[in-house]
Amino acid sequence: MGIFSRTRDIIAANVTDLLDKAEDPAKMIRMIILEMEETLVEVRASAARTIADQKEMRRHIMKLEALQESWTEKAQLALSKDREDLAKAALVEKQKATDMAEQLSHEIETLDDALRASEEDIGKLQAKLREARARQNALAARMESAQNRLRVREAYAGEKVNDAFARFDMLERRVDMAEGRADAMNLGATPKTLEEEIAELKSNDKVEAELAAMKAAQNKGA
Repeated sequence: MGIFSRTRDIIAANVTDLLDKAEDPAKMIRMIILEMEETLVEVRASAARTIADQKEMRRHIMKLEALQESWTEKAQLALSKDREDLAKAALVEKQKATDMAEQLSHEIETLDDALRASEEDIGKLQAKLREARARQNALAARMESAQNRLRVREAYAGEKVNDAFARFDMLERRVDMAEGRADAMNLGATPKTLEEEIAELKSNDKVEAELAAMKAAQNKGA
């Protein structure tokens, strides 16, 4: 069963109130938009049928007007031949055509009123549909914003970040131990040769490079 029972329900509806009362606002707004679109199609189809009926009636009126002229000519001919009885009968038929044409004209006026009402309803339905779609876009934007905030918080406080910092601390500890051993080796030791100093520089470069890579990866992840 639909949310609305007729066009007037949609026009009078307060979309904000419906969403505030809904357990699932996103689902509710989709249902509202779908029903509005379906109702708009139905109202337009009804208006199209009304216009088609009017066109058919106008064509019929034109035929009746031609028929009136034909019966007038026949009445004149009969009267010219002193056949008043035939002339009167022809005028009776003409009056029938006239009455039918007048009836159709009144029906066209009634359909005009219905068509104007349909046009007004279509305008109001379109306005409500624009409002509903705007609400849908706002809900989507809020949902996306909430999801982005959640992803940012997870990036700062997630397990991967904590593990990265733990590995970072371990690597710094390894550097401290390497530097400690190097300093300890210098205590009471003879001066290093040029080749030993260059070899030590290469070893330290590897550790520093690994440390720099860890920092770069950490910064990129953040």
